[in-house]
Amino acid sequence: MSTAVQISAGGCVLDADLTKPDASVGVVAFAHGTGSSRHSPRNREVATVLQDAGLATLLADLLTPEEEQADLRTGHLRFDIGLLAGRLVAITDWLSAEPTTAGLPVGFFGASTGGAAALVAAARQPQGVSAVVSRGGRPDLAGADLGAVRAPTLLIVGGRDDVVLGLNQEALDELRCDKRLEVVPGATHLFEEPGALQTVAGLARGWFLDHLTPGA
Repeated sequence: MSTAVQISAGGCVLDADLTKPDASVGVVAFAHGTGSSRHSPRNREVATVLQDAGLATLLADLLTPEEEQADLRTGHLRFDIGLLAGRLVAITDWLSAEPTTAGLPVGFFGASTGGAAALVAAARQPQGVSAVVSRGGRPDLAGADLGAVRAPTLLIVGGRDDVVLGLNQEALDELRCDKRLEVVPGATHLFEEPGALQTVAGLARGWFLDHLTPGA
């Protein structure tokens, strides 16, 4: 069952949906990509697979409704990785204080520009983030923070997403943590091909269970 929550972050309030299965072993916060929101059907499909595996999920809008409207006109906020990462840090703090999730290991699932935000936020919170998964992400936008990431990181890219695949291969060399690059054959940037998103969800589930469960 999903619960609507609101999270204070740097002077604004973010809307989010928290789903916590019984006996959850960890919680995964989603960082959505360019022009997306907590209602993203792709991320919700992945979240359902994680929930079935005993992981709580938090799908939050990293922009307020007013900011989203402004960004539709200008596009200036979707690439503000520092802003998005700062809000993910606030979300992590909220999860550690929220009674239903306090004490649970935290992971990030980032998509597109949200992948960069997740990596920067993980670099800023080396003790607070236990795992990162990036789907079709832009880790290159994390800049110098890449080398400071300590959380085990899985990069997932479509085999036909040529430019992004190249950027992820370069970022993999810069990461100094437990890391892996998984290429989904035949998939493009949005993983719309039959079975592609299910492959992503399975890879993410395995990574989070390996790194968020007790003793990982």
